[in-house]
Amino acid sequence: MKEDAYEMYASIFKALAHPKRIMIVELLSKYGELCVCSIAQKLNIDQPSVSKHLNILKNAGIVRSEKKGLTVNYKLQTPCILNSLKCAANIIKEDLKGKFSLSTEIDFEIDEQKIREGD
Repeated sequence: MKEDAYEMYASIFKALAHPKRIMIVELLSKYGELCVCSIAQKLNIDQPSVSKHLNILKNAGIVRSEKKGLTVNYKLQTPCILNSLKCAANIIKEDLKGKFSLSTEIDFEIDEQKIREGD
């Protein structure tokens, strides 16, 4: 694959590299189409911040805008982006499972040590 293609991949992941932008993608997947004011209200952040986040997502090809009267509505350009978020969720679950398993073993070892000290 050419270097340019890797740059394009990276730009998509960079666009998603902010919690608010992931929340916006999640909202758009749930509601289908929302205006900036609705997104701002649902996320409890100001409209200029929402606009900046949407612009980044739009430049990456993740969302698109549609003017309807005086408002501009946004929707997912590529709903398949949700597959990436599902994959990320699986990575998080596996990572936590591994960390939880390790913490359980550590706790168990500590308990055994206390038992030995009591003997």
